[in-house]
Amino acid sequence: MTATIAPVLRRLYFVRFAFAVVWAALLFLTASDIGPVSATLLVLYPLFDVAAAVIDARSSRSTRSAAGLYVNVAISLIAAAGLVVAGTSGIPAVLRVWGAWAIVAGLIQLVVGVNRRLMGGQWPMILSGGLSVLAGTSFVLQATKSDASLTNLGGYAVVGGIFFLVSALRLGRATSER
Repeated sequence: MTATIAPVLRRLYFVRFAFAVVWAALLFLTASDIGPVSATLLVLYPLFDVAAAVIDARSSRSTRSAAGLYVNVAISLIAAAGLVVAGTSGIPAVLRVWGAWAIVAGLIQLVVGVNRRLMGGQWPMILSGGLSVLAGTSFVLQATKSDASLTNLGGYAVVGGIFFLVSALRLGRATSER
């Protein structure tokens, strides 16, 4: 089973890394306010997460992690819709929605990673899930401050992308050792 899932996950994790880095760079360039480009980027991120979770779930259909991935699809769709609405209310509203999404998605990622730990290459995903919960909490708290900014979301994406890269590399190594 691992032999069929691991290559799909590895490719998916590399794509997620590249997407996160490009997305973050674009957000850094547009994060000073919520304009058409930054608003589009904000909604695009959870929609990309939906697509990635669907690919992951399809490759993991026969495992316990598929159910968690489908829950993640629903949560990310709700987050995308919430970000559309929050984008019209300002940066604090966006940070609250993004923070709530990061907390729930992080918990799901943590559970999926723990369920897959025997596959190899999942410790970065477990750590990333835990950090996502902490980052989400910090976004919610940041929303209460007068200097709330979208730039931290870019940093969050880059760190998450790095965890996907490390996991892809470790997953490749774990697969070749078997």
